[in-house]
Amino acid sequence: MVCFSNFTINSKLLWDALLYLARRKTKEPIMSRQILIIGAGRSCSALVDYLLDHAREGEWKVKVGDMDMSLAQERVHDHPDGIAFELNALDPAMRRKEIETSDLVISMLPARFHLDVVKDCIELKKSIIAPSYISKELQELNEDIKAAGIGLLMECGLDPGIDHMSAMEVIDRIKGEGGKLIRFESFTGGLIAPESDNNPWNYKFTWNPRNVVLAGQGGSARFIREGRYKYVPYSKLFTRVKSIKIEGYGEFEGYPNRDSLKYKKVYDLGDIPTLYRGTLRRAGYSEAWNTFVQLGMTDDTFEVDNLEGLTWRDFTNSFLSYATDIPVEEKLRSYLNVTDEIMDKLVWLGMFSNEKIGLKKGTPAKVLQHLLEQKWSLEAGDKDMIVMWHRFNYELNGKENEIHSSMIVLGDSYHTAMSKTVGLPVAISARLM
Repeated sequence: MVCFSNFTINSKLLWDALLYLARRKTKEPIMSRQILIIGAGRSCSALVDYLLDHAREGEWKVKVGDMDMSLAQERVHDHPDGIAFELNALDPAMRRKEIETSDLVISMLPARFHLDVVKDCIELKKSIIAPSYISKELQELNEDIKAAGIGLLMECGLDPGIDHMSAMEVIDRIKGEGGKLIRFESFTGGLIAPESDNNPWNYKFTWNPRNVVLAGQGGSARFIREGRYKYVPYSKLFTRVKSIKIEGYGEFEGYPNRDSLKYKKVYDLGDIPTLYRGTLRRAGYSEAWNTFVQLGMTDDTFEVDNLEGLTWRDFTNSFLSYATDIPVEEKLRSYLNVTDEIMDKLVWLGMFSNEKIGLKKGTPAKVLQHLLEQKWSLEAGDKDMIVMWHRFNYELNGKENEIHSSMIVLGDSYHTAMSKTVGLPVAISARLM
């Protein structure tokens, strides 16, 4: 790698000249390649900006497709090497047409939609990058991907992504020194920056709200602690939290991710006694969120009846016992033994208000999401914050050692912290690929 950071001449022009000379020497044709980005959501802005900033140097065009044309245009912002267009990624014909004319595909869709995109890329022999977790269904395509001669790079965003890379840097160093890992804990959270934290939940949406509402569903959390395997069902997930303090940023709490155990082999941790991965929130969040879980408001399996005429107070009452002579607040307190602090959070959200919900249909989870999007959305000037924390314990020369490693990233007026930490590793990967 050549670094031009100390040059006083224009390094950009020098780099362009070197590329031109190298291609002239090898007689490589100078042509424009095309990078297709599917989805222009919250985590996409830093990704698009990075690729557009390097478009001349890399000689590529960046196409950004989304169902919301205005959102795609906002990401490209009239850059000469960017193309914004309307794309329904769920339309197979439309999706395949765009993939077929591209040289590299980046899927920024919600995780559940990656599978069809990957299958198209296999058939059309196009390499693809996506920041999400590798699902069982995608893993089963491994041989097909090899046979197609393409690359599929996943788990290269924030979490999963930076968490893997930063952890393995320390783990490899410990092993290189002859140490033996006995504990690895890792927590990551997308939160609101302290200067923008102005609500009692200490939380605002910095990524897909639906993922926040449905967090932890789909099976028990699994991890290992002091050699004992632990399983936490969704109904108890937000009661099993770990307190974490990060100097300069205060108190946090972490609840377990769905499956920490699968990283035992991936990280080559052998018979490590403690392996625990989780999600970070501010202290007090989990206990309050557990109220929604216990009531059933995060359920996404059925539609709420007569929703159009309901107020938020009616909605809350529908999950409580039938007693017309007892106020909804008292029924809730009695049912779940709710503290004053949690009640303050629920009142602030408007769970007991007589305002109409304003939806014609929806599951309890969608109704709850509708309310939270009104209360937890980023306001003008708000900045978000990414917090990552690792703990390593290892034995070396007969002694036990402990390392704490943390990363704090703040959003700015151009990009959210979430966009930086998810989008930039993806963009750098695309550039390298």
